[in-house]
Amino acid sequence: MKNQIKGCVRINAEGKNLYKFINNLHNSDIDCFAQYCSNNIFYAEIYRRDLKKVRNIAEKLDIKISSSEYSTVSSTLIRNKKRFGITIGIIFALTATLYFSNIIMTIEIQGNTTVSDTAILSALEQLNIRQGTPIRKINFPYCENELRLMVDGVAWAGMHITGNRVVVEVTELVEKPEMLRKRVPCNVVSGKDAYITYTSVHDGQLMHKVGDYVPRGTLLINGVTKDETGHISTHHAMGTIRGTYSETVIFEENYKIMHYNPTGKTFKEKWLELFSFKIPLFFGKNTFSYFTSETSSRYADFFGKKLPIGITKNIISETELSETDFSDEELAEKIMEKIYLYEKNFLTDDVNITKRNIETEKTENSLIYTVTYELEGEIGVEREILAK
Repeated sequence: MKNQIKGCVRINAEGKNLYKFINNLHNSDIDCFAQYCSNNIFYAEIYRRDLKKVRNIAEKLDIKISSSEYSTVSSTLIRNKKRFGITIGIIFALTATLYFSNIIMTIEIQGNTTVSDTAILSALEQLNIRQGTPIRKINFPYCENELRLMVDGVAWAGMHITGNRVVVEVTELVEKPEMLRKRVPCNVVSGKDAYITYTSVHDGQLMHKVGDYVPRGTLLINGVTKDETGHISTHHAMGTIRGTYSETVIFEENYKIMHYNPTGKTFKEKWLELFSFKIPLFFGKNTFSYFTSETSSRYADFFGKKLPIGITKNIISETELSETDFSDEELAEKIMEKIYLYEKNFLTDDVNITKRNIETEKTENSLIYTVTYELEGEIGVEREILAK
């Protein structure tokens, strides 16, 4: 380490007065080491600071000196002393490393499933635990207890530091599971006005057969049974009752729609973000009455770590309210798309569409599609038996 700082030089000396030269070196205050002679050439290592003295002695004794310096920290700095960019970069890197190693750079949350990261980060913000906060200023035992009290659903919280990263571990409260009464006595009744197409009873007494028409609310599977002795018992009626039924859905679209369209005018905003501070880099302000905005951010990177220093841009586009007219073909296309989405999202997989009838109606302001479906699917729903 000492040689890295002082700088070490390898010298070769040759000439008629070589041994006199060696004696003068030994009698001076020059540190000389790793020295030996071979073929009338003297080899040695000295510190860079003594090279000038060695050259003076060699010059007096007519000794030829050649030297080469080992690559050390000090030699690298001297070699690049006029390259101010490199020097400034090294100083900046060392300063940045020292600074960022003593502040919070990232916050990682572990152990939460129902409690959101946003809720925990908001509580940490109130406790002054955020990017840029000096680590030495954080009272971790106090903050752990406060975090548990501030965030609903957190039973325990712990924090520890890994480099410049704060890791927050939480344990959530375990809710008491709801006690479901799976064997509550009930009947199965019809939820539709339908014709029965299929029956399968697991428990209870079947009240109607395939082909019967059953209005909504009709008892399909009875959960109250009586045996041969007249004993009455109640059951959790279970089974599958399918039937065909009809549903009518109305879809409507207007010929004229008011909405906001871009005018082509924009206003750009730019901020320099330093941790939680935002410094504006623009002049003026947005004067648009109606507008949309698009925000993007770019942050500095330091050895693969994202720094809380960056540029945020916001492009504001002016809009104005205008009216758009649609043709019959355009409205028909929009309504058919609605019909498709309805059938995909609201008709379950076990419901089969056996027939679809569409009636159209055109008014002064809108186009209306009345869709009548003939469906085949489950019609039975459970109804609890209320006993006195």
